[in-house]
Amino acid sequence: MSKKRLYTPGIVYSTNPDLNRGNEENEEVISLPANEQLLKVSLDKKNRGGKVVTLIDGFQGSDGDLESLARQLKAFCGTGGSAKNSEILIQGDNRDKILQWLHKNGYTRSRKK
Repeated sequence: MSKKRLYTPGIVYSTNPDLNRGNEENEEVISLPANEQLLKVSLDKKNRGGKVVTLIDGFQGSDGDLESLARQLKAFCGTGGSAKNSEILIQGDNRDKILQWLHKNGYTRSRKK
């Protein structure tokens, strides 16, 4: 049987009893309210085989809230898309529709890029 060891990179030994050993990445991310979000809506077609997508960038919050916003925007536009790395991709040129929806739902600081 092998022994499992707790590996903390960069720390060999510490006499500090209050030392926090890892798990910093498990902290919860709190989403900003809609009126404080600064979302940038732009059109993008780089590395997409000539296809056009609407890119919503700058979301600050948890992945669950990002997925929820993406789901609502995809349903409103009636198209597909994805959400990852604080970006939402919506298929097609839907910049005006998305800005209209964002302003209607309290994202007042959103703008076209």
